[in-house]
Amino acid sequence: MDTPYKPYKVMLFFLKLKTDDGVFMNMPELKIGHHTSRLPIIQGGMGVGISMSGLASAVANAGGIGVIAGAMVGIAEKDVSTDGVAANCRALTREIRKAKEKTNGIIGVNLMVALTHFAELVKTAIAEKADLIFAGAGLPMDLPAFLKKGDRTGLVPIISSGRAAALICKRWFQRYHYLPAAFVVEGPKAGGHLGFKPDQLDNPTFCLENLVQDVLDELRPIEAAHGVRIPVIAAGGVYDGADIRRFLEMGASGVQMGTRFVATYECDADERFKQAYVDAQKEDLMVIKSPVGLPGRALRNTFLEDVASGVRRAFKCPYHCVKTCDPKTSPYCIGMALAMAQQGKLKNGFAFAGANAHRVDKIVSVKELMKELETGYAMAAPWSHKNPAKQDLLLNVKPNALGPFDATPSNSTPVQAII
Repeated sequence: MDTPYKPYKVMLFFLKLKTDDGVFMNMPELKIGHHTSRLPIIQGGMGVGISMSGLASAVANAGGIGVIAGAMVGIAEKDVSTDGVAANCRALTREIRKAKEKTNGIIGVNLMVALTHFAELVKTAIAEKADLIFAGAGLPMDLPAFLKKGDRTGLVPIISSGRAAALICKRWFQRYHYLPAAFVVEGPKAGGHLGFKPDQLDNPTFCLENLVQDVLDELRPIEAAHGVRIPVIAAGGVYDGADIRRFLEMGASGVQMGTRFVATYECDADERFKQAYVDAQKEDLMVIKSPVGLPGRALRNTFLEDVASGVRRAFKCPYHCVKTCDPKTSPYCIGMALAMAQQGKLKNGFAFAGANAHRVDKIVSVKELMKELETGYAMAAPWSHKNPAKQDLLLNVKPNALGPFDATPSNSTPVQAII
C-alpha cells in the first residue's frame, strides 16, 4: 500500500543540494547574542495570552526561536486588576520556567516599552535567564541599564527605520558599552499595534524591503567600526519560505513571523480565536485606531464595527497596562477586549492579525509549519533553470510501496550524479 505523500519529506533528499552559483538550498543558522538557532525563524510575540510557554517551547523545539509575550501575561491571575506588577511578573516567571522545562532551545520574551510595568518585566525576564528580550512599541534607549555582570540575556530592539537603529547603537555604546544582539525591523504589514502613521501603511516607500535595506545600510559602518555583526531580522508580512529566502538574500539574517503561528495546535489561544484566522477573507483585515494611540491591524467583527459606528462600552480601567492609554477617552478597554478574544469570546473583543492572515487556510502543528517553510525556502532557490536534473528530482517524487517516497529522477539518473 502506498504511503501518503507529504511534500515536505522531499527535503530529506534535496536539502543539501547546492545551486550552480553556490546558493545553498537549506536555511542557514541564525547566530544571535550568545545563541545559535538551527533555523533563522523567530516566532513573534503576541500579547495577552496568545504566545505563552506552549507555543514558544514548540517553536524552540522545532529549531526556531520561541517568544513569550509579556503584554498582560498575567491576564488570568486573580489579582491582576489589584496588583498588576505582582500578577504579571509572577505569570512571566512561571511561563519562562515552563518553557525551559519543555525545551533546550532558545526562548525569548517580547516586551512593549509602552507597558506601565516595563521595567519590572525586564528585570523578571533577565532574572529568569530568558535568552533574549525583544523590545518594541517605543525605543528602548536605556534597556542595557538592567543588565548586571554575568547576565547573558541578549537585547533586541524592534524598530522601523535605520535612523532608530543608529540612535540606539550610539546611545547604548556611549552609555553602556553595549551593542544590540540584533534588530527586528518591523514593516507595516504586521499585525497588532503598528509603529507607523495611517497614511504610511500602504505607501510603497515604507514597504518592508525598503526598511530592511535602510537598516542594513545604517548598520554597515557601525559594524565595521566595532568589528561586530549585528543581525537584522525582517518582520511584518513574512508568510512563506519564498519570503524568507527573499529577505535573507537581501542581507537579513532571519525573519520574525507571528500570524502563521497563530494557526497552530500549540498556539495558546482558544480554538475559536485560531479559527477566526482560517475563516478570514482579505476584506476582513482592517486597520483600527487603538486606545493606546497607535494604529493596529485586526480582523473585522461586530465588536470593531460597533466601535467604528461610535458605540462606547462603559468600563473602568482595571489594568492600567499601557502608559499611553487614556480611559477617559477610550471607547473600550483594549486589555479586556484582547483577553476576551484570547478566550474565544469574540463578540466581546477582537483578534489582531497580520496583513496575510486571510491566506491561512488550516490549523497545523508547529513542526508541520516549520517543515513547510523549509520546503518553500528550498523550492524558491534559483536552481531549476540551471539544472533540469535537479528540477526533475523534485517534481517526480512519488509515493513508493518500498518507503515513504521514491526520490529517483524519472530518467533514472542516480542522485549522486546530480548533486
